[in-house]
Amino acid sequence: MAPGIMKLLITGICGFVGSTLARAIAADGTATEIVGVDNFSRAGSELNRRSLQELGIRVIPGDIRNASDIDNLPKVDWVIDAAANPSVLAGVDGKTSSRQLVEHNLGGTINLLEYCRNRNAGFVLLSTSRVYSIPGLAGLKMEVVDGAFRPDPSQDFPAGISLQGVSEAYSTAPPVSLYGSTKVTSEHLALEYGQAFQFPVWINRCGVMAGAGQFGHPAQGIFSYWIHSFRERSTLKYIGFGGMGHQVRDCLHPRDLVPLLRRQWAEPVDSSKTRVINVSGGTQSSMSLQQLTGWCESRYSGMKIHVVGDNRPFDIPWMVLDPSECMEIWRWRPKTSIENILDEIANHADENSGWLSLSMNH
Repeated sequence: MAPGIMKLLITGICGFVGSTLARAIAADGTATEIVGVDNFSRAGSELNRRSLQELGIRVIPGDIRNASDIDNLPKVDWVIDAAANPSVLAGVDGKTSSRQLVEHNLGGTINLLEYCRNRNAGFVLLSTSRVYSIPGLAGLKMEVVDGAFRPDPSQDFPAGISLQGVSEAYSTAPPVSLYGSTKVTSEHLALEYGQAFQFPVWINRCGVMAGAGQFGHPAQGIFSYWIHSFRERSTLKYIGFGGMGHQVRDCLHPRDLVPLLRRQWAEPVDSSKTRVINVSGGTQSSMSLQQLTGWCESRYSGMKIHVVGDNRPFDIPWMVLDPSECMEIWRWRPKTSIENILDEIANHADENSGWLSLSMNH
């Protein structure tokens, strides 16, 4: 690592996760010079560009799919790869290109790994819970408790799954979705590059990211999308699983990653710590759509939720990551509760009428 000020590159810096991390890192009091790259493909990204530049963060227009764009970036000590198409329906929904998905999520990562090899920079990949094998998750026997699915504790669980969530020991065998496949392949390549060319690599598999300013829509950013839609009286649907909204996800505020990242950056290149880790709020920060609806009704007046009986491809009833290993190894735990995350999103919604239409315009 360079002496004095650490130099950091964040890809997708004008997206929700990238911009939130940049602001949190800039504000934590540790000397860090941040530069970011973004292709501004998401609606609203220009808003983040302006606010980041006001903090003295350099934002470079570029596309990680283009090797020449990456080759021209300045030398840094660490790269955080936060650029991705994060929708599990990407490439299969008839609205997006499977080739573009692979080029962005996998091809872009390869270009970044070549950058790290040439510049001797460390690499952090923000991965996803959707790298885990779908059949075992879809086949779990569920019971309904307080309007939310919970695995039936009497069943024989697949290895790596418990009532505490899905651990790193659970299978990543296909099918995991095209999106999940691009991420797990990126994980493998990152680890191989780090081993072959002796630069540090950390893989953080994150739960659903959520917080104020997120550009949510039905396939991603569900907590933000639901609250903004509820406030604006936009149509909402319970899709699949009996149309009751019992399906459960955990959530994590991106800024809570920063203490973990600082610890990972301080590790020696030959650290013996595990390179792949789940990072999430776990069961304590999980909620069903029905429970989220109840939360919205307590803040706003009630509204009708429409029902669509058919499941979508790759839908699973319960996806909660078990962060126990991260808590034990890194002494890390999230600081922002799910209640505070929801309040933050709703406050932002109250202050930014029309945010939903901006989010959906991409």
